[in-house]
Amino acid sequence: MPHKAGGSHRPHGAPPAPVRSLLRGLPMLPAVVLLAVFLAGPIAYCVYYAFTDMQLTGATGTHLVGLDNFTRALKDHDFLNAVWLTLAFVVGSAVIGQNTLGLALAVLMEKAEKPVRSLTNGVVIAAWVLPEVVAGYLMYAFFYNQGSLNSILDALHLPQQNWLYTMPILAVCLANVWRGTAFSMMVFTAALNDVPQELVEAAEMDGAGPWQRLWRVVLPVIRGSIMTNLMLITLQTLSVFGLIYTMTRGGPGNKSETLPIFMYQQAFQNSLIGYGTAIALVLLVVGALFSVVYIRLLKLEDD
Repeated sequence: MPHKAGGSHRPHGAPPAPVRSLLRGLPMLPAVVLLAVFLAGPIAYCVYYAFTDMQLTGATGTHLVGLDNFTRALKDHDFLNAVWLTLAFVVGSAVIGQNTLGLALAVLMEKAEKPVRSLTNGVVIAAWVLPEVVAGYLMYAFFYNQGSLNSILDALHLPQQNWLYTMPILAVCLANVWRGTAFSMMVFTAALNDVPQELVEAAEMDGAGPWQRLWRVVLPVIRGSIMTNLMLITLQTLSVFGLIYTMTRGGPGNKSETLPIFMYQQAFQNSLIGYGTAIALVLLVVGALFSVVYIRLLKLEDD
């Protein structure tokens, strides 16, 4: 019997379309299971505990408390202080520090001799591959009262101070720039290699100087890489814990207490698991908001 016009044709013995779609998705099943177990599961636990009064010690049981942990956070001066310090840390060490220095190094290394380029890449990448705690100890030894920085200033007859006490957030920002710039440098090095040289040469023939070529030709071409790099280093910097904890433990007082440090202190030092988990959920939401903003900007660039 002939098929009706417009009817679907399925070879004899072939499974129906829903079954074929399911079979095509089977190779993804292990990845979906792993994500559900190791990502969705902990996040679900985090969401649940954020609405409870769970404590490590001294509690007779765990009870749902609704939004009490979040309203408590909004009234907590230490929490608000941690939010502002986190924003300062992210903007200072990632958005401005790592992004700008990484781009500058990538541009300079493009014109440098091979021995200089190899030495600079080795030194910068060595700081990046160090474990976070090791990098924190090195920076502590550099900034503390009798450390390397004050020894250099003393040799130059310049004023000295206890940097970890007087300017702790600046010290940890500089330490994070030192440790994380290599990633931005590698991203921008790869992006600069993809810039069409004919565009740069045409701008040079038109009389554009180095800064004009960089600003009007190179940066517009690599703006997609710039936004991607900003998103990645922002998310990474939001979660920095070991570096700051090793250098200052959030002190003195709470002058370098970012949200990860505040969350740890509330959950494990004050035994307030529910409150600390609520802070962790806030940090997760902040990271998601940053991601949404960067993704929207990337879409605008593509359009």
